[in-house]
Amino acid sequence: MAKGRESGMPDADYWGTFFNPECIVGRLDCAGSHDVVEFGCGYGLFTVPAAKAVTGTVYALDIDPKMVAAATAVAARNGLANVRAIERDFLADGCGRPDASAGYALLFNILHVEEPVALLREAFRVLAPGGRLGIIHWKHDPATPRGPSLAIRPTPDQCRAWAEASGFWFVRAEDLCCCSWHWGMVLERPCVPAAEFD
Repeated sequence: MAKGRESGMPDADYWGTFFNPECIVGRLDCAGSHDVVEFGCGYGLFTVPAAKAVTGTVYALDIDPKMVAAATAVAARNGLANVRAIERDFLADGCGRPDASAGYALLFNILHVEEPVALLREAFRVLAPGGRLGIIHWKHDPATPRGPSLAIRPTPDQCRAWAEASGFWFVRAEDLCCCSWHWGMVLERPCVPAAEFD
């Protein structure tokens, strides 16, 4: 198994200083969804507010067993029984969930991977029609305190183009005023197949 490029994580406390997870999850339309697939759960920073906001299960995926253990532990500390943290190389093997089975997918700080369109297509596959996709990433700014190198750090325009090429409809951009180092975006898997518009 291979991690995505520049995928190293700092310690959990330091990592947590860059985000307001409850605000981000709330602003990106996760609340009220049924099952959720989180691609790259890390320490479970976003897993917890997502699990509190949804009606089904959060499938929190990560290639790193230490991250899976951390997400499992933080879910347990928060008394959440609707989190399944799973060690999985979703870049190579997909997320392992059935087609059209999720109401929401999280792609947070991950679209600098080698094949972002393939990852977006997997998110599209697993989402039910009308399901939503939340994306955040580090701003394309050398002043950011973390994040992948600017050479591989995607811009909002790139991510929107990749997502639309994968079949998603753009819903809106989110400024994420609660999280000054990141931008956000919401997209949707259309309810009507694209072929019907031809």
